[in-house]
Amino acid sequence: MHLHRVNTSDRSLIKNHFPAVLWMTGLSGSGKTTIAKAVEYELCTKYKIHTYHLDGDILRDGLNRDLGFSPQSRSENIRRAAEVARLMADAGLVVLLSFISPFRADRDNARQIISPFTFIEIFVNSPLELCEQRDPKGLYQKARAGLIPDFTGISSPYEEPLNPEINLDTSKMSLQDCKNKIIQYLFKKPLLR
Repeated sequence: MHLHRVNTSDRSLIKNHFPAVLWMTGLSGSGKTTIAKAVEYELCTKYKIHTYHLDGDILRDGLNRDLGFSPQSRSENIRRAAEVARLMADAGLVVLLSFISPFRADRDNARQIISPFTFIEIFVNSPLELCEQRDPKGLYQKARAGLIPDFTGISSPYEEPLNPEINLDTSKMSLQDCKNKIIQYLFKKPLLR
């Protein structure tokens, strides 16, 4: 009996696009999820690209609910997210992730797990002051009051990417500008056909 194998290239051919992992990193309130949802919507509706959005909060409610916020738990959170994204990319999807992912080593590890050719680091670069003004969940206020220990940007560090593929300064760029920059990058790469 002959075994037939289907690989990532086979899946890409029927989808008419290459897989990609768009890893959005930045402080809480920087706009990661908003941008990811806007990009996903346009890729799906305008370009008919098969996508999936993974959000840090959603994974922490399910797959990663056993993890806390210690440095070790944060690293494991990112490792698991990378493994899920790798499987989805292998299925031929364009995967968008919205994770604070505060440590460079964890993001570098995610790149290696997923594939340096597929992984696109997007720094959603928003100043701490602006993130605190937005603060949609009131987390910064709680962190400043000492109610949330190890909060990134307040009592726990955020290590900015050194060489992200895409840098989005959300203090100067509109949502439309951010979305357009990402989609233009994907066509230039070219990940989209």
